[in-house]
Amino acid sequence: MQKFRLISSFLLLSLIISSPFSLSTYADEIEKKKDKDEDYYQMMRLFADTYEQIERNYVKDVDRRVLLEAAIRGMVQELDQYSNYISPKDLSRFNQVVEQEFGGIGIQVHIDEQNGRRLTVMTPLPGTPAYKAGVRAGDVIDSIEGKTTKGFTLSQAIKTLKGRAGQKVSLSVIHKGTKEPIPLTITREIIHVATVLGDTYKKDDAWDYMINKKDKIGYIRLTHFSRHSAEELKEAIDDLVKQGMKGLVLDLRFNPGGLLSQATEISDMFIESGKIVSTKGRNSRNRKWEATKADTYSDFPLAVLVNRYSASASEIVSACLQDHKRAMIVGERTWGKGSVQNVIELEAGDSALKLTTASYHRPSGKNIHRFPGSKDTDVWGVTPDADYRLRLDDEELEKLGTYRRKRDILDHSAKLDDKFKDKQLELAMKYIETALGDTAKPAKKSEAKKPVPKEAKPAKKAAGLQQAPQTKIVIQTT
Repeated sequence: MQKFRLISSFLLLSLIISSPFSLSTYADEIEKKKDKDEDYYQMMRLFADTYEQIERNYVKDVDRRVLLEAAIRGMVQELDQYSNYISPKDLSRFNQVVEQEFGGIGIQVHIDEQNGRRLTVMTPLPGTPAYKAGVRAGDVIDSIEGKTTKGFTLSQAIKTLKGRAGQKVSLSVIHKGTKEPIPLTITREIIHVATVLGDTYKKDDAWDYMINKKDKIGYIRLTHFSRHSAEELKEAIDDLVKQGMKGLVLDLRFNPGGLLSQATEISDMFIESGKIVSTKGRNSRNRKWEATKADTYSDFPLAVLVNRYSASASEIVSACLQDHKRAMIVGERTWGKGSVQNVIELEAGDSALKLTTASYHRPSGKNIHRFPGSKDTDVWGVTPDADYRLRLDDEELEKLGTYRRKRDILDHSAKLDDKFKDKQLELAMKYIETALGDTAKPAKKSEAKKPVPKEAKPAKKAAGLQQAPQTKIVIQTT
């Protein structure tokens, strides 16, 4: 037994001596960790001392919460442009964008510069309490809860009009062409903001997705990728299929992105197999999404419209469909955002940290992300296919925005602009018409059903994609 112990000890000592991870290496690692921990404690001490000095000796009293949030924002700003801290007061608005739902009356409002800067209804949303109460596009909201709206900011109006579903709000509106305010009492409901839109409204106030009824060409706009976007898109395409659609234009211009889950699900609608997208992170497992054949819309020509404000999830979809040669990408080079943000709860869910945790990669492996200092000659974003590249200058882009907003107003008495030419849309339509030729057949989809993905957790924990800058016009939904 003694002999066995001596042999075991000798073998263990031999292993330690011969091992690349020797006792001295182990000791070095312990020392490095100790030094690192000591640096961490010193930095935390520096932070605490600075915080204490400001609180105690600054010339004016400063709220502790303000100091702390400023410190957090300062840290996050050192990372990248897409990571940010979401304070308790901003969290509700952030969740509303992701969930597409909030308590309100269902109108889009703006400050009308041509009408004495009065709070004005851009358009009511179909089926909402305001719509049912007779609120119309162009109405001036004269008062809310008995207080005049003269001098109101958009944020003041939104804060007053929004509220818990079931609660009532009183307001008075002045219809176009009249002078007397009409008092209204409207009960708030949960408002669902659609992300899938058509070209114009039909007589029943539903969106018309068939832009060319003669050739049976559909047109669908996706404004961003929120919780119900894939579901909405499927309903719109099914409606078009019933009408005998033969080709489709999917408009992702000005779409800033949204949820990664919705981008993968929408991509899967159009391709039968292969990689959709993959993600890689430092402390998160690498993931890959593959398409499945069932329930796929794959037998009609598809054009995807993009521009320089198409970002993130929009780039995932357009890159996937381009790499699989499923769609013709039309328009101009996209924004260039290839990173994934995870929303991490702080303070038991009262605030959150949107942190870049991974990068995503298109099926071909080409880079999408536009890194700081990137040149136009570098590979980034999604570049439209040859012969279908058409960039609009700033003036043309502004005219397109004005044209589009007017067509989005629910007002059947308004005269629509039929003279404006959307050159990018015309180019997409030209592709569809060429692809259809004389052998066009009505679109179909696979009868088998795709596995229904598990619903993601509430927005506070959802992995999302940061938005690109928005257009200049400020319109709020409430």
